[in-house]
Amino acid sequence: MSINIAPAEWKVMEVIWKQHPISAAEVLEVLSDKESWAPNTVRTMLARLVQKGALLYTQESNRYLYRPALPREECVREEVDSLLDRLFGGAAEALLVHFVQNRKLTREELDQLRKVLDQEEGKP
Repeated sequence: MSINIAPAEWKVMEVIWKQHPISAAEVLEVLSDKESWAPNTVRTMLARLVQKGALLYTQESNRYLYRPALPREECVREEVDSLLDRLFGGAAEALLVHFVQNRKLTREELDQLRKVLDQEEGKP
């Protein structure tokens, strides 16, 4: 299942992955330090995310409580796969080379990358 989550919607999803079930007002409150969105903006994004299948909701008296329909890891995997296809023709090697050559990685990050590559190399 491929769900196209817009950048602003990712901000909403990050809140909901961390804290759910959650109301629209609570999402707005969490994001109020970073975003100057009107309540209707948040409600519109929540409705779109429900329509896309990224969120589920239940009604509790006069408010809706939202929770993720998919784990964050699955959505991240889909986004990375889409990026890989769009920018690198599906070639993971090209993405990794670009990433390593164009990002300032710490020694710890490089060590972790080596560890993951070594583990993958050892798999049958």
